[in-house]
Amino acid sequence: MSLPATASARDRFLAALRAAVADGTLTKLTLGKHRGADATLKNIFVRPVALKAGPNLAFVYRHATRDITKNLPPSAALATLERLIGGDFLDAHLFTTAQTAQLETQPDGSSRLHLKLAAGPAAPLVAAHDRAKTRLISPDAPWLRALGVTNDRGQPREGMAAKFRQIEKFAELLSHLLAEAPLPTDRALNICDMGSGKGYLTFAISALLGPRAHVTGIESRPELAAFCNDVARQHGFDRQLAFHAGTIADATPASVDVLIALHACDTATDDALARGLAAGATLLVVAPCCQKELRPQLTPPPILADALRHGIFQERQAEFATDALRALLLEWAGYRTKVFEFISTEHTAKNLMIAAIKSSAPAPNPALADRVRAFAAFYGIKHQHLAAALGFPLQPNAS
Repeated sequence: MSLPATASARDRFLAALRAAVADGTLTKLTLGKHRGADATLKNIFVRPVALKAGPNLAFVYRHATRDITKNLPPSAALATLERLIGGDFLDAHLFTTAQTAQLETQPDGSSRLHLKLAAGPAAPLVAAHDRAKTRLISPDAPWLRALGVTNDRGQPREGMAAKFRQIEKFAELLSHLLAEAPLPTDRALNICDMGSGKGYLTFAISALLGPRAHVTGIESRPELAAFCNDVARQHGFDRQLAFHAGTIADATPASVDVLIALHACDTATDDALARGLAAGATLLVVAPCCQKELRPQLTPPPILADALRHGIFQERQAEFATDALRALLLEWAGYRTKVFEFISTEHTAKNLMIAAIKSSAPAPNPALADRVRAFAAFYGIKHQHLAAALGFPLQPNAS
């Protein structure tokens, strides 16, 4: 539907939003500069989702201490957004596969619209509640064949079905996290995958985002880094994807927007988190593995002694204490954390994922310091790799 030449900036923005919802090109919408009655509400993030009942828009209401998610059908969602945009929220940012549009509303009601073409073609980041209907990673992708995941018919090779499910699940989770994080929109993202291995998930990141991201894989085995670079060149990824031989501990990325480290063994996960924090990453995504460092230190209270005579309980207690302490330290450092299952245990035994999104709260957070130390004291933890890297003394009198 065409608009008159005199249409306001807000009307043109809403028309672009309605068109993006109608033709399926909407990637995400963010609302900021809240001035409504609820002082705890900071932002709203909107993205398309595919439900069994049909297409919906998922609203994430970001409050100071919690998130609330609501799914609305397109008509109700658009009615809600028309009320919020320029009303309760002075800033609205629309992302589609073709362009970005930003509407800035002044307190006096005047507004300005900024338009910019997208950096390049890419699939919309639709959250697929029903993966059979929406796939972020095509099984026919040539790079999957080159990496040995699928055959010429686009089917997983023998023994690789679980790996393909993991790739699909990771792409889905990452798309949700990218839509939620306050990442820059005026340039390509810098993404670093530490411990990239054979590159399965690193290629998935690059395939998901296309030219919207420069992706770097760090891998300690030079032969794997060289192999992945060859595959990247052969399949047209080399302008946006590169692999470097080196260890996580020695990596010193200058600028990172998103840091990923999946199944980095023991304290290598802490090294990756420390590198991401030092580089100012907005989003950190790790799936820890082999949590050995704390097990010899654990001295839980006597009431747990009988249970922890069993080695399996000791191992799981060490995993819990390690990753819970990591999440607390990230929160102290100014991040909002989520800890959740990466993929069901039938696919991989290491299924815990920690995601941390940089918040606007002052950091470090002194109010959290005592809680971190209390947790460490409960388990008798005197030293932990990430805490040491952050200069955080786990014992109150330590310097």
